[in-house]
Amino acid sequence: QVQLMESGGGSVQAGGSLRLSCAASGSIFSLGVMNWYRQAPGKQRELVATITSGGTVTYTDSVKGRFTISRDNANYTVWLQMNSLKPEDTAVYYCNAGVRSTPLTAYLPRWGKGTLVTVSS
Repeated sequence: QVQLMESGGGSVQAGGSLRLSCAASGSIFSLGVMNWYRQAPGKQRELVATITSGGTVTYTDSVKGRFTISRDNANYTVWLQMNSLKPEDTAVYYCNAGVRSTPLTAYLPRWGKGTLVTVSS
């Protein structure tokens, strides 16, 4: 069994910063691509940032220059540093990762339960 646990959400004023963390635990041989998604009220879940095991990163256009994704492969952790936050960043943020439990199994997607970020104007 593999679990992803997010933390670091909260309420902040526009222009402020938050740092989200996501720690994976359980039966893990290795982690592949790790992602942060978000879902705002009444909207579909969207991909915010991606980081490969080699450290290649990509961002959705709306967060480029403001958000930074990083990871610690040894400790199965991924972070999302969010600066210059805007009210439109308000959403539940979810961690997602491809998890391989043994050397012979494929990477399977796992999700955290989400952490709420609220940005007030």
